[in-house]
Amino acid sequence: MNLINKILEFFNHQFSIGKSVSFTPKTILIILLVFILTSFFLKLFRKIIYRTLSNDAKTKFKSVFSFFNYFIYIIVLLITLQNIGADVTAIFAASAALLVGVGLALQTFIQDIISGIFILVDQSVHVGDIIEVEGQVGKVENIKLRTTRAVTRENKVLIIPNHKFLISTLFNWTENGVITKESVAVGVAYDSDIDQVTSILLQLANENKSILENPKPFVIFEDFGDNALHFQIFFAVNSSFESNIVKSDMRYSIFRAFQKEGIQIPFPQRTISFLNPPKALQ
Repeated sequence: MNLINKILEFFNHQFSIGKSVSFTPKTILIILLVFILTSFFLKLFRKIIYRTLSNDAKTKFKSVFSFFNYFIYIIVLLITLQNIGADVTAIFAASAALLVGVGLALQTFIQDIISGIFILVDQSVHVGDIIEVEGQVGKVENIKLRTTRAVTRENKVLIIPNHKFLISTLFNWTENGVITKESVAVGVAYDSDIDQVTSILLQLANENKSILENPKPFVIFEDFGDNALHFQIFFAVNSSFESNIVKSDMRYSIFRAFQKEGIQIPFPQRTISFLNPPKALQ
């Protein structure tokens, strides 16, 4: 009995660090036990969730689960300390200024983390998608918890903080598939043969190997402009990331074809009338 009493006395012996922090060996054992149980349940939870995810999704959610694990461990630690009688309030009071400073410094960082979790959960952006954010177009190469990396048409790496997806309008060009519809506008003189213009535009679209046959290209007589008749040729491409090149090729072809057929592409002109014309003009 004496040995048991000594063991119990040792585990209940109180050690102090300063005036506000104290602990016993029993407290440490309880904390270790709680951490072991928490680790077991977190692994079980992750295993259950992983069963419903693809291999690609598992890679994306790995960083999310890491962040979630750290958060849960901190919460469990504080709750455990509170329940075993530790003065958690004193710990927070001692580090309040530090926590406020760190919180302000990490405000944008935390926004990026939360935005990254939202992106991974709602699957609004995937690797391989072509996106446009604040006028920048890029092909998504990697989605991380804080940033998304994309490659532009100029083969430059575009690093986008994830909070940009919450505060800016995001255009996902490939959300509905890789095929996108593009268009090229052109104006012709009023004395042009509109049927000939339509025929030339359709012919050029059909001859372009980068333009899909289905859905078929079509022409719209858009408007009667001040100086020109406005037409627009619509077509589909299966590589929207290179659509600017396809549209440039179409403009080259249209300019050459119209020059060959004598179809004028007019520029703005103005007529000036004098209320009191000079004698030289009378």
